[in-house]
Amino acid sequence: MSRSHFSREPNPEAAVYVISVAAELTGLHPQTLRAYERMGLIQPGRTGGGGRRYSHRDIERLREIADLTSAGIGIEGVRRIMELEHQVDALRARNEELVAELDAVRRGLAARAAAAQPANKLPVLHQAAGQSLVVWRRGR
Repeated sequence: MSRSHFSREPNPEAAVYVISVAAELTGLHPQTLRAYERMGLIQPGRTGGGGRRYSHRDIERLREIADLTSAGIGIEGVRRIMELEHQVDALRARNEELVAELDAVRRGLAARAAAAQPANKLPVLHQAAGQSLVVWRRGR
């Protein structure tokens, strides 16, 4: 295997940590992790045999839950905060998509407008007072 293969960042969604390691990394008891799973606050991956596997993202979420509960927020409050954070993240992502789409439309319109403006090489015609017609060429 190439050296660059080993230097890549691990996928934060990869479920790699067993419950004992997840508990140690978060400072929570394994029973607490199981309780949070029953409450729907966390959804670890499962092995073929049913063992729990936690991802880096799961570990971050567990740490956030621990921080909120240690600040005195109840589990239902934690659940609501996490739902709202998820909604905010989804709205931010959608906003980024819309901004990119708008920028692409603006670039397309600007390109069309530039293409629709032919180079004006014809003489400029002006009608002066007294019904005279004056013709001159633009300066070079």
